[in-house]
Amino acid sequence: MRVAVLQLSSQGVSSTKLLNYVRIAHKKNVKVLLLGEYILNTFFKELQSMSKSMIHEQTSHHIKILKDLASSYNITIIAPLIIVKKNKIYKTIAKFAPSSTSYYQQQILINYPHWNEEKFFDNEIKPIQAPLIFKIDGFKFGVINGFELHFDEIFAQLDTKNVDCILVPSVATFESYERWKSLIATRAFTHNIYILRANRIGEYQDKEFTWKFYGDSILAAPDGEILTHLGNQEELMIVDMSHTDVVQARRTWGFKEALKKRSTK
Repeated sequence: MRVAVLQLSSQGVSSTKLLNYVRIAHKKNVKVLLLGEYILNTFFKELQSMSKSMIHEQTSHHIKILKDLASSYNITIIAPLIIVKKNKIYKTIAKFAPSSTSYYQQQILINYPHWNEEKFFDNEIKPIQAPLIFKIDGFKFGVINGFELHFDEIFAQLDTKNVDCILVPSVATFESYERWKSLIATRAFTHNIYILRANRIGEYQDKEFTWKFYGDSILAAPDGEILTHLGNQEELMIVDMSHTDVVQARRTWGFKEALKKRSTK
């Protein structure tokens, strides 16, 4: 399975770079293209001062373009988007397939004093459900938001779906790359799955902080090895993954089998 990560800064309403990179990915036989958070929409801090109508206009523009690109180039694009519906604002991840579009509403949002998405967005707080799951050519993907990577209950839901790879768009900042790298490698190993994380680049300046988004998009293997990662520049990373490697890792380490023996009947 060939997948690509497009590591970009915020693009506003511009679609030129996205179009160029989709063309390259198509020529390289990429099946799935993953974007980071707050690339198509401006960063969270900027959204807080934007009108809902402006956010809606920005998102609608990108939805049209992404639908056209997915259809024209026979590629599935995973793109975080801010959706305005009935005067409410939702943080979502969209899947633009060649013939359909679906959305995953983020279930657990950041709620820190300096970065409180949970307060700003209208995503419903409810019991954890299975994230977005889809399959291409027998290879099964799960899609979650970067912050959700921290929560065991999210992985409990993913484990029941036997996914091969989790796609994780993120917007990590404040020089947290070593912690994120350790988290991604550990989750990949203990669940014997690929984890492909796309992180944005660029920066945002407010009165208190310079929010530097450092990139470091990563692919971790089912045995926990970091197979490849990017630096802090704009770049397209193309990777290959194998369902056979996932099956082999699960047989070798036997984590799921150990739990299966002890499950309540």
